[in-house]
Amino acid sequence: MSSHPIMTSPGLLTVDLDALGQNFSALQAAVPSDCAAVVKANAYGLGIKPVARRLFAEGCKHFFVANLDEGLKLRNILPEGSIYIFEGVSEGQQEVFLAANLVPVLNSIEQIKCWSSKAPGAISVVHIDTGMSRLGLSELEVEEVAEESLLENLHLEYVITHLACADEPFHSLNSAQVQCFDRLRSKLPDAKTSIGNSAAALSNKKYCGDLTRAGIALFGGNPFLERENPGKNVVSLEGIIVQVREITETVSVGYGASRTIDPPALLATIGVGYADGYPRALSNKGFAFLGGKKVPVVGRVSMDLLTLDVTNVPFGNVRPGERVELLGKNVPLDELAYLSGTISYELLTGLGRRWTRRYIGD
Repeated sequence: MSSHPIMTSPGLLTVDLDALGQNFSALQAAVPSDCAAVVKANAYGLGIKPVARRLFAEGCKHFFVANLDEGLKLRNILPEGSIYIFEGVSEGQQEVFLAANLVPVLNSIEQIKCWSSKAPGAISVVHIDTGMSRLGLSELEVEEVAEESLLENLHLEYVITHLACADEPFHSLNSAQVQCFDRLRSKLPDAKTSIGNSAAALSNKKYCGDLTRAGIALFGGNPFLERENPGKNVVSLEGIIVQVREITETVSVGYGASRTIDPPALLATIGVGYADGYPRALSNKGFAFLGGKKVPVVGRVSMDLLTLDVTNVPFGNVRPGERVELLGKNVPLDELAYLSGTISYELLTGLGRRWTRRYIGD
């Protein structure tokens, strides 16, 4: 694809697959085990097909997705490689799993019985809940599984758990969960383990297990709350200036007249809004980058438009059709997420469908 595609949309979403590959290589080098990629939600909104193909080419052979539909789509992209389904298997889905060579993560006794009744000897993964209270077997359920030998007809590949506070490496719950996991998994047949996500993999090797499940760090997000981001930026967004307005008298901007601008000033309206995944919460809080300058969002972000105060930008850089960096090297993903009161995961997965997409290194 051309490096400067014709714009027929609100803006340009660029995914740097070379940076993605470098992030995976760095994660794999940092852990004492295999590194899997979590590519649920359309690879965190970035496009499952180019992302999965690049990760596979970089040596990633294990992939996790949320549900069966995502697993089937990924299998059509990657004929090889192991694909695991976090939400497990339901009655009537067993044959579909087997035909597509997909592995369910078994979260309950019902799922274990469902899978073993129709797929004896099949590869499986068992999830133990050690502190999330979300998916996974409770302690009592683990004991029931052990006492009734419910896994004897299955090939147990991994036993996994999920750390609730891995983004805070020194949180006491991390070690408590690992201790609980070790105690409970000892009641089950011998199998390899999978514990850590991106943050756990980069903070404490004992939290990794035999298979690390990397997610947000692959895509350039910071897996830690209070540490510098160790990864490379993968995603950038560029909006397009639709109109420039010179302010010669005091005016209000946008819905609700939430911001007043005094002259002399220059405003630029950008053809991007919350329908494109640019959060309304960034109204009067967010910023963009144009002509070497940070420029603030003024007024409320609307469905298709936002307004920037570009008074301090060299005049030659402010004209209709000019691109404005809304996310990227100069507008960090995690800073934008913080300003909008959310997390980088939500920003990425919320990106709308109207962007023109470009993949570098595809």
